[in-house]
Amino acid sequence: MQITAASVDDYVAALPEERKGAINKLRKTIKENLPKGFHEEMSYGMIGFVVPHSIYPNGYHCNPKLPLPFINIGSQKNYIAMHHMGVYASKDLLDWFVAEYEKVPYKLDMGKGCIRFKKPEEIPFELIAELVKKIDVQQWIAMTESSLSTAAKNKKVAAKK
Repeated sequence: MQITAASVDDYVAALPEERKGAINKLRKTIKENLPKGFHEEMSYGMIGFVVPHSIYPNGYHCNPKLPLPFINIGSQKNYIAMHHMGVYASKDLLDWFVAEYEKVPYKLDMGKGCIRFKKPEEIPFELIAELVKKIDVQQWIAMTESSLSTAAKNKKVAAKK
């Protein structure tokens, strides 16, 4: 489900009624638990929580004009999605999250960094709150830069072969 919206409030207003409550609660959970410094805005056609250029001028390495993404939430055709880049970037965080999700009475439906909730009533808000607290802005920037440095080193090694 692609929603074209200029603002987060416009995005939420355009959602089907059966998704608004869950998206609003997920958004509120993230905002209440997200460490200081992240900024909420429309990002990639979803509600995004990003590191603004005022904190990290380099922006997103794929497109430096964009701020560094961290979490996105959105309503897709068959599910509500939460993209958490930290889970994608950190095996330790991924392992923690998967282990904690086993305590939830619902099956985890997840891709690399995308957690899918097919039924809004099955969103584990308390677990999401804990996940969101795990990485602050400076940690996220350091993880991003470390990942980019590793990728650049690997590229040089591959070029020498």
